[in-house]
Amino acid sequence: MNLSTARRSSARTARYGRALHRYGGGDTRLLLLSAAVGAAAGGAALLFRWALDAATRLLLVDIGGYTPATTIGEGGGTPASGFERPWAVPLVVALGGLISGLLVQLLAPEAEGHGTDAAIHAIHHDPQGIRLRAVGVKLVASAVTIGSGGSGGREGPTAQISAGTASAVSRALGLSAARSRILVAAGMAAGIAAIFRAPLAGAVLGVELLYRDDLESDVLLPGLVASVSGYVVYGAVDGFVPVFGDQGAIGFSGPTQFVWFAVLGLAAGVVGRLYASTFYGVASFCRRIRLPRWLLPALAGALVGCLGLAVPGVLGTGYGVVQQLLTPQGALALPLGIVLVLPFAKILATSLSIGSGGSGGIFGPGMVIGAGLGAALWRLLHDTAPALGGSVGPSPAIYALVGMVAVFGAISHAPIAMTLMVAEMTGNLAVLPPAMLALAVAAVVVGERTIYRSQLATRQDDHGAAPNPAAAPH
Repeated sequence: MNLSTARRSSARTARYGRALHRYGGGDTRLLLLSAAVGAAAGGAALLFRWALDAATRLLLVDIGGYTPATTIGEGGGTPASGFERPWAVPLVVALGGLISGLLVQLLAPEAEGHGTDAAIHAIHHDPQGIRLRAVGVKLVASAVTIGSGGSGGREGPTAQISAGTASAVSRALGLSAARSRILVAAGMAAGIAAIFRAPLAGAVLGVELLYRDDLESDVLLPGLVASVSGYVVYGAVDGFVPVFGDQGAIGFSGPTQFVWFAVLGLAAGVVGRLYASTFYGVASFCRRIRLPRWLLPALAGALVGCLGLAVPGVLGTGYGVVQQLLTPQGALALPLGIVLVLPFAKILATSLSIGSGGSGGIFGPGMVIGAGLGAALWRLLHDTAPALGGSVGPSPAIYALVGMVAVFGAISHAPIAMTLMVAEMTGNLAVLPPAMLALAVAAVVVGERTIYRSQLATRQDDHGAAPNPAAAPH
């Protein structure tokens, strides 16, 4: 660790301490508002989940003739079906893109894209400026994009919807700009915490995501309160089972595996950079095309549908295929070529679905990319490791989980939150040591590159949100 990295790490630790000291005595009103916003975020996450399930059943299942795999916590871990009408899948994904593009461009252009970045931008620049119209459009457009088979995650829409709810509360109560940004950040954290059933990780994301090399320590306790509140509301209706089920038995089998975890970290850093460059490269290319903006997601959707016929794991969220990769039987049942190409196909599909102007998250696909990368390494080593004199272990699960942490934890500059996220989504703490090693290696490879362009470098670069003239100081 170099001197500059050590100083940043020390500064982060100090900021956590100052946040605990500041709120230990209690800004009671802000904490109560955080609890209320968190409960609303939990309700919003439920509403989005129901809308997404309905869109999936109508578009991808009934019309497209394809049922995607599910996770244990969200559908019982059922496998994907075959393609009953292969010709219909590209058409359905294109239709979803067309509907989403029209909704966004005609009603709320700010609802375009991956949601979390928009929430981060609002927190830095105008926390009271998120329109309720954008919240509604984001919910419907994202449900249609992902539900039709477009490649995207649920956390981006939920983050923007929850942040928009907190923004509306801030406007209605006339909060100061400083308190508004804390409340909106806490709302964003609560939405992610609820949809992933990961309250601690969600709270820490609210602290880590705003900066590449710093922490928003003021959000720590409000974020914790909001995330727990959102988690309880969501879980009271949808259950508290971890998304990928209780995977407490997963672990590493020996010290020699840590060599492979380091190799996985190196690959994860490269793939993380590839994810960011491909996503923004596609987005930039689409902006230069001389076609109506609302038409581009439809054209991209047709391409994603065709890709999905070859690699079904790219369709929709892809969380079901991650569930499959957590068992040797599931990982070995897939052709080796599909396992090897899955991370790169998911990068391309997400870049097309969201970078073209569609609506959905990029966090969830990042986890699928990481899990696919880890499983691919296991499949390769499964046959060659004995000749190399090492053991890779009997299961791909630990590699898939470590890959999830390393790829997106590094490229999002949210290492602590991402590590906690995977632990909470699987009920497994054994993943922490190998994930820490792989993430450290990946972070060195990623450097200053980030998937969230609205992140600032440090708090010193944040000159504060523009104050609302109508807001009275509180």
